[in-house]
Amino acid sequence: IYAIFVEGIGGDILDASWAYFTFMMTSGIVMIIIGHLETRVKRLEYLLFFGYSLSSLGCLLYFFVDNQIKLLFTQAVLGLSEAILIPALDTLYSKFAEERSATADWGYWEAMQNILAAIAALIGGYVASIFGFKTLFLLMFIVSLISFLGLFRLIKIKSKNIYD
Repeated sequence: IYAIFVEGIGGDILDASWAYFTFMMTSGIVMIIIGHLETRVKRLEYLLFFGYSLSSLGCLLYFFVDNQIKLLFTQAVLGLSEAILIPALDTLYSKFAEERSATADWGYWEAMQNILAAIAALIGGYVASIFGFKTLFLLMFIVSLISFLGLFRLIKIKSKNIYD
């Protein structure tokens, strides 16, 4: 799906690889930095808030991508989002996983991510083929925004349970 989108904005396989490179390098480098700073953050939900807001922004930016520079910028925003979210989510998940079943819990967590990504890819392919990429990107933005807004409920529940 992605390669077809890149081709649609005038790119080729090298442009697609540069976009993926930008995402992975941004994510990898910033994740190292965030991993070191995360221990100083008292409330990880703030990192989640910032990470999910960047994720929503990145999904929205795809709607406006019409050249390689905008694509690279969008990929950098999404890489930054992942670099913030992954360590924070892993830390929070570790705190909630029971020690006796942590291995199984992590297995379920990883499996769930892969299964949902597979379903999203299939749905995304159908949406892009029937309605086009602009519709797909708006749908991605809406789903991302719903996740972002759902975070407020998590913060409210967590604050009530821990801070009251």
